[in-house]
Amino acid sequence: MSSRSASPAERLPRDEYAGYWRSIKIGADQRERLLAHALVGLNLRRTLPFEQAPVHGLLVLTGPPGTGKTTLALGLADQVARMLPKDTVQLLQVDPHALASAALGKSQQQTTQLFAQTIVEAALVGPLVVLLDEVETLAADRRRLSLEANPIDVHRTTDAVLAGMDMIARRHRSVIFLATTNFSEAVDSALLSRADLIENIGLPGYDARLEIIKDVLAALQTGWPHLKKLEDELPAYCRASEGLDGRRLRKAVLGAMAQSIAVAKDPTLLTSQDVIQSIRSSAAATTEVTHEAA
Repeated sequence: MSSRSASPAERLPRDEYAGYWRSIKIGADQRERLLAHALVGLNLRRTLPFEQAPVHGLLVLTGPPGTGKTTLALGLADQVARMLPKDTVQLLQVDPHALASAALGKSQQQTTQLFAQTIVEAALVGPLVVLLDEVETLAADRRRLSLEANPIDVHRTTDAVLAGMDMIARRHRSVIFLATTNFSEAVDSALLSRADLIENIGLPGYDARLEIIKDVLAALQTGWPHLKKLEDELPAYCRASEGLDGRRLRKAVLGAMAQSIAVAKDPTLLTSQDVIQSIRSSAAATTEVTHEAA
């Protein structure tokens, strides 16, 4: 297995990832559902045979870019480890792009090696969380692929992913997979059918945007306490930010400091109108790009 396609397994929990779990603003019910399904994926498979409990230990996070799926998955992995304090829990992050960019004929081979060797060896230590980011790159929907445009290796790589996941589900029951995708329609339906949970991480609603903006303003206040005054216009910021994903919203609030050279040099001059204007500009640009894509 190429060292580029999977990072070395890392021990969990990690304080950095614990912060990730709370940084993505989703509902408490959604957060609990994700963690409960991850734990069930381990507990059921440790106790019952696959034929009686066909649980693959696969959770798929879908949704638009910028909604924090990867960050949330890392935080979820950390939370699983904290729920299993007596176990040695590890995280293995896979780079599907490295597998997909391998020379013709090598993608299937490397994918098979990923499941049959890399994941299996890491799982010998204890419970293992495998992160498959942008899983559509690794398990492309075979119904949408043309053999003329896509080499047979692409089809066989998806086959190798499915076979590997089935093998892990039956023989190595302390492994759970967290997969993310911006384009669920591009993921092979056979992989999605193996998911124990498909959770949509959508654009943040009003309350979530409020929490995101509070987060950013609190961070700014650590450097410039005077900026606490900006909290007076929180409702206005939220109204202006409709349609923004969490990443764009954070960038928009921070980008308000670049509204003028004077503010960039002295952030204490930042005003609520600067923040509103920056958010509105970002929302307008996002809407324009969305319309062009449509």
